Amino acid sequence: MGPTSHLCFVTGVPGAGKTLAGLNIATQRSESHADEHATFLSGNGPLVDVLREALARDQSARTGRSKKHVERDVRAFIQNIHHFRDDCAGSATIPSEHVVVFDEAQRAWTRAQASKFMQAKRGIADFDMSEPEFLLSVMDRHPDWCTVVCLIGGGQEINTGEAGLSEWMSAIRARFPHWWVYASAQIVQTDYDLNREARAFIQQDQVTLSDDLHLGVSMRSFRAETLSGFVSHLLNGEAEAARAAFAQLTAYPLVITRDLNAARRWLRSKARGTERYGLVASSGAHRLKPEGVHVKASIEPVNWFLNDREDVRSSWYLEDVATEFDVQGLELDWVGVCWDADYRYSEGGWQHHKFAGTKWRNVNDAFAQLYLKNAYRVILTRARQGMVIFVPKGDVDDPTRPPGFYDATYAFLKDCGLPAL
Repeated sequence: MGPTSHLCFVTGVPGAGKTLAGLNIATQRSESHADEHATFLSGNGPLVDVLREALARDQSARTGRSKKHVERDVRAFIQNIHHFRDDCAGSATIPSEHVVVFDEAQRAWTRAQASKFMQAKRGIADFDMSEPEFLLSVMDRHPDWCTVVCLIGGGQEINTGEAGLSEWMSAIRARFPHWWVYASAQIVQTDYDLNREARAFIQQDQVTLSDDLHLGVSMRSFRAETLSGFVSHLLNGEAEAARAAFAQLTAYPLVITRDLNAARRWLRSKARGTERYGLVASSGAHRLKPEGVHVKASIEPVNWFLNDREDVRSSWYLEDVATEFDVQGLELDWVGVCWDADYRYSEGGWQHHKFAGTKWRNVNDAFAQLYLKNAYRVILTRARQGMVIFVPKGDVDDPTRPPGFYDATYAFLKDCGLPAL
């Protein structure tokens, strides 16, 4: 194969429109080159479901075609990356797609995770590749040309077995020296977590770094980049820096409360017209249950994000709560963040806990700590317009949620500049 295989890494701040950019690349390519298919791939199941449903509803309404008929086209255009992988693993044929866009490519699976799954769940005994290596090998079947676009979010790994950006670099270095790589110059930043080998690789002539491949201005709102900085300082335990960032968020309402019903009233009072609101919490927030927040009661993301105010399953009703797994890559206008004792503050900084059985246990694994921190990063960056954070008061009679588990967190949030509702 000649030098016509290209891998492109696009980075961006939260809310910069990485997903939208990827969808635009795929749609414009498909429309102007009907014989050269392009597809948008994501391992984020809720995102795929919500995008498909939203596009199918829109196309059906605009064209008058039945929704069932439209859904077939949409499903080919937006695919779950794992289904694409499974289809290709069972065949050696050249894929019809010349252009593929991988959303949240840092979340592709490691060799250990992918091999374990494919051997145990798909019966492919000799599968021994990371997801990036396999997906590149599939596109490398093209005898003429192909382009792979990887959309990368920094600080968003929330699942065990996610490979990160370094695994893509490793696959190119080891197996695809004929591919040309174009990457955002921002990938050297710590958020993208390149290992030593990847840092050495990007210095090679095979790799071109460009500032143009970084989406640095948020589309979510002109305040979202400042919000992202504020959230980073908050989660790093840097109250003074967080206060300075909060002072720049003058047009972004952000308050805290100890009363969940007050938070609900605040959300309803702030939203105008069709602006959407909802409650979110970490998937480990198990002791919010006495407050009426049940993170173990799974939602249907399509209903939660798209259905109207009269539907009790929708976010509007402020009953069902979405977790980081439901909302990553998606957003609302106004968000109520429900904060539990899994990520709690003390004098020494943030403490990481997991509720198991009848008690909270310390989380000591560095990766598990990172996933928990990033879970809160995700839920704290979902709101376009503004946010209220609910921190429970706890209960002196409940050993799983004494006030001490929550009071220090509330005090720290106030130290970060957040006013009480």
